[in-house]
Amino acid sequence: MFLKNTEFHPIIYEESEFIGGIARTQEYHGNRIDLGGHRFFSKNDQVMELWKELMPLQGAPAIDDKLLNRPKPLAPGGPDPEKTDIVMLIRDRVSRIFFLRKFFDYPISFSAQTFLNMGLGRTLKAGFGYLAAVLHKRPELSLEDFYINRFGRPLYEMFFEDYTEKLWGVHPSQIAPDWGAQRVKGLSLSKAILAVLTKPFKKGRSAKEVETSLIEQFYYPKKGPGQLWEYMAQKITEAGGEIHLNSRVTAIQVKDGQITSLDVAHAGQTEQVHGEVYLSSMPVKDLVLGMGEAVPSEVRQVAAVLPYRDFITVGLLVNKLKIKNQTHLKTVANIVPDCWIYMQEREVKIGRLQIFNNWSPYMVKDVENTVWIGLEYFCTEGDSMWNASDAEFIDFASAELEKVGIVDRADILDSVRIRVKKAYPAYFGSYNEFFKVRDYLDTLSNLYCIGRNGQHKYNNMDHSMLTAIEAVNAIQNHDSDRATLWKVNTEAEYHEEKKS
Repeated sequence: MFLKNTEFHPIIYEESEFIGGIARTQEYHGNRIDLGGHRFFSKNDQVMELWKELMPLQGAPAIDDKLLNRPKPLAPGGPDPEKTDIVMLIRDRVSRIFFLRKFFDYPISFSAQTFLNMGLGRTLKAGFGYLAAVLHKRPELSLEDFYINRFGRPLYEMFFEDYTEKLWGVHPSQIAPDWGAQRVKGLSLSKAILAVLTKPFKKGRSAKEVETSLIEQFYYPKKGPGQLWEYMAQKITEAGGEIHLNSRVTAIQVKDGQITSLDVAHAGQTEQVHGEVYLSSMPVKDLVLGMGEAVPSEVRQVAAVLPYRDFITVGLLVNKLKIKNQTHLKTVANIVPDCWIYMQEREVKIGRLQIFNNWSPYMVKDVENTVWIGLEYFCTEGDSMWNASDAEFIDFASAELEKVGIVDRADILDSVRIRVKKAYPAYFGSYNEFFKVRDYLDTLSNLYCIGRNGQHKYNNMDHSMLTAIEAVNAIQNHDSDRATLWKVNTEAEYHEEKKS
């Protein structure tokens, strides 16, 4: 955006050695890990077109589609993923919940299999619980209230309570409802019921008249999300921009309502750099503390204790999975078709399980004979999970997956552990006073806060991109109002819904 639409010379300082943040792809012994799982889908056409401009949609089948003789929509004249890496694959969206050693649709559906898995007692309890929630709406003071109002207490306790506490490390009753408003949005049991009741009457209706539904397909770079961001970085430098890796901003100088310079540490030395405008995607906590005494003490106190959740992925290469594919979907070696699985089992700490074979066959060195999976854990830097050695944690994670009947440890061929700091800005603690931090940052006339950590908001990739796009638009138009940036990702609908 800067290079195309302004005369500014962009200079990027990245603290890590990687491009893409948590959306990077990490390779290990020929297998690739997508940290966190990233579906390339957006309701914003500008974002979708930018992705396709960088990586055109596939015009020929991927290797797994060939092996299975599986039909897939192809872009006329698009690249062949068997011949080039610069290609976006079209993938099927499959995510389910693993609970009671069984699979449930995500979001919860009113299928016969759902009722069978839940059993008569749980089904009746869920139904009466939902009716109670409909008749008596709770004031939405917490995330727990948000969920109960939409699903009823029994379904909340079955499918949301424990997973949410795994993710955030605190009970949903202690979390602001903002996260639900961003991530769950319009999804509710009433929508599921309505979908079942109205489905027979939708035949023959125009596309614009059909109710909103979850996306069924998404785009995905051949070798994972990091490949696209690395390619974008290459294009930026080719066009004259600068990107400096392993470069940490240690201090921010502020004077007369503006940022005047940065101190950047690189290779054991610190350099002071100057710019006209500054876009910050660094954690708000670090940004504010880096400004030192220039920030009012009340704002510094709120920022200093802003909460975050950190993230651990364990990659396991296995011969096979013990869970069986009982769906109608075809997969290589007939593994389960899920991209990721929400682990609702209470006796284990694992939050989600990714199956990289299903994201892209090119993420796996030997996709026909091995399964490459990612075990996702949410933690806090300095706790027992974070401080465990790689060997200890891999052993712990492997034992958990065996305990719930997903793998046999004898089938594990290789393993790796990856840790990510400040992966998730959290919605509890001093977050309730975050408005004080935002209000102060908005007084700095040449600062624009963008991205997930830059706004302390659980944004998806497209939302993070949109904050940057809006920032460049504001700079180009000499617009001092930051409200448009902060409003990104406040629409009423769920992120992965579209008009059918």
